[in-house]
Amino acid sequence: SALPRAEPRGAMSGGSPPGLCTLPAAHQGALCLQLAAITAVGRRGGGAGFCKALRAYSACTYRNSKVCRGNLVYHSAVLGISDLMSQRNCSKDGPTSSTNPEVTHDPCNYSGHTGASEHPGGEKTTPTYLFCGLFGDPHLRTFKDHFQTCKVEGAWPLIDNNYLSVQVTNVPVVPGSSATATNKITIIFKSYQDCTDQKVYQAVTDDLPAAFVDGTTGGGDGNTKSLQIVDKVSGKYIEMHARHIGTMVYIRQLGRYLTLAIRMPQELAMAYEESQDLQLCVNGCPSSERIDDSTAHPRSVYTLESATTKCNEKMLVKDIYFYSCVFDLLTTGDANFTAAAHSALQDVEALHPRKERWHIFPSSRGGAVGKGSQFFVSLGLVCLILVVFL
Repeated sequence: SALPRAEPRGAMSGGSPPGLCTLPAAHQGALCLQLAAITAVGRRGGGAGFCKALRAYSACTYRNSKVCRGNLVYHSAVLGISDLMSQRNCSKDGPTSSTNPEVTHDPCNYSGHTGASEHPGGEKTTPTYLFCGLFGDPHLRTFKDHFQTCKVEGAWPLIDNNYLSVQVTNVPVVPGSSATATNKITIIFKSYQDCTDQKVYQAVTDDLPAAFVDGTTGGGDGNTKSLQIVDKVSGKYIEMHARHIGTMVYIRQLGRYLTLAIRMPQELAMAYEESQDLQLCVNGCPSSERIDDSTAHPRSVYTLESATTKCNEKMLVKDIYFYSCVFDLLTTGDANFTAAAHSALQDVEALHPRKERWHIFPSSRGGAVGKGSQFFVSLGLVCLILVVFL
C-alpha cells in the first residue's frame, strides 16, 4: 500500500511493542480494526502469555487513541480488552509481548514495510528504485535515464517531493561560455513520523561537511539511525543513508566543483504536488536551458585527440560518460572533469538498480538521450568544429 506523506514528529507518540502496534501511520486504520480480533482470541486462549499480549495491546490502544478516535470497532476493542483482563485476572502492570511475534513492522525502515502490499496471489511486490545524477558541465541523468547537458545557472531544484528536497547552484566555468558547474548543494530531509526530525544539509566548494547544519550526523533515536551521514573521504566524498525512505545520496568534490548521485524509491520520488513539477531529476532541464552542443566553440588547450586520450585513461567504454568527459575537456580545459565523469559512472554502478542500463550509448534514434537533447548526435559536429578551429 502507498506510504504516508512525511508528518511532523509525534504523529505516533512513544515507543510501540512489535507487531500490529508498529504499523506506519497510513496503516493505523487497519490497526484499529485488527485490535478487535483480540476478543475472539480471548475466548480460545489464556495464561500468562495471553495476559502479556493483552497488556501490550492495551498500551497500544492508549497510545493510538487520537488516531482511532470515532472508530466504533476500536472503542469496542478497548472495552473488550478491559473485560478480558478482568476475566483472566490479568494485572495491569507487568511484562508485555506481541500477540503475533512473526509479524513485525519497522516504520523507520523502508525496505521493512514497503512490501506490505501483496498481489492477489499472495506475492509481495518488490519496490522500484530510480536513479538521478548530476556532474560536470553539468550533465544530468534523470529518473527516466534521459541524459541532457544544461546551462541552469543559479539555483535549481533537482528533487522536491513530500519527503526530500535537493537544490543545486551552478556557476559559470569559463568566462563567455554557457557552460556551468555545481558549487553548492542543499538537501532537506523532511520530518517523518517518529523516524527523524527535519534535517538540512549544505555543501559548498571546499566545504563538504560530514554533518547536517545543526551539527548532528544523523536523525532518529537509538543505535540504528533512520538517517545517517557517512564520511567516506574527508572533505571530498560523503554518503547519506536514509533508511526511513529507502534513499541513498552520494556527494563528491572533484576539483572546484561538486557532483551528486541519488537513488530513491519510485513511489516516494513521484509523491509531489502539481506545484512542485519543476524538478530536474523528474522532468529534465527546461528546453531553454539545454545546451546545443553543435554550437560549442573550443576554449581549451586540449585537442580532440588529446582529450580522447585523457578520458580513455579512466574510461574504456565509449558511453555517455566517456563523451561527456571529452566534451568537458574541450569546453573547459579542466582535467578534473575527467575524474568527475569517471566518479559519476562509479556512482551509477553503485546506485542504479538496473545493471543493463548503467551504460547509455550514443544514438541518433532518441531513446535515453532525452527529448530535445541532441548531445551525442551533435557531438560529432562539435568535434568537427573543434578540429576546424584548432
